[in-house]
Amino acid sequence: MATDLKPLIDAALKARDAAYAPYSNHPVGAAVLAADGNIYAGCNVENAAYPLGTCAEAGAIAAMVLAGGKAIKHIVVVGPGEVACTPCGGCRQKIREFAGSAGKPVTICDKDGNILLETTSAELLPHAFGPENIDEAQG
Repeated sequence: MATDLKPLIDAALKARDAAYAPYSNHPVGAAVLAADGNIYAGCNVENAAYPLGTCAEAGAIAAMVLAGGKAIKHIVVVGPGEVACTPCGGCRQKIREFAGSAGKPVTICDKDGNILLETTSAELLPHAFGPENIDEAQG
């Protein structure tokens, strides 16, 4: 793989350590390498009203967009254990929005930053609905 993953993994680990997960005790960190070459990180933030929490991937993507980033080149997700903590369905769709239909690399790491799974956003969400579907409908 051409991308040096250490900075991405380190950013995801640092983000995970900042997560606010008092209800599930399941802290997650994510880091996005944007097409502009910058790294943007996010952590999950829970809420006592459970559905109101946000995922780490969504936080990293929001940070990228806030800074002017437009496209994901690679994303790393780090969970709290030894089992692969893959993005939820909603985050798979959010990743797809900024990774494009061809897909971009997605790396899932364990609590220590060891790689458990290397896949793509297209493999995580096959036959995804994306911006081109809306463009097609609008003519």
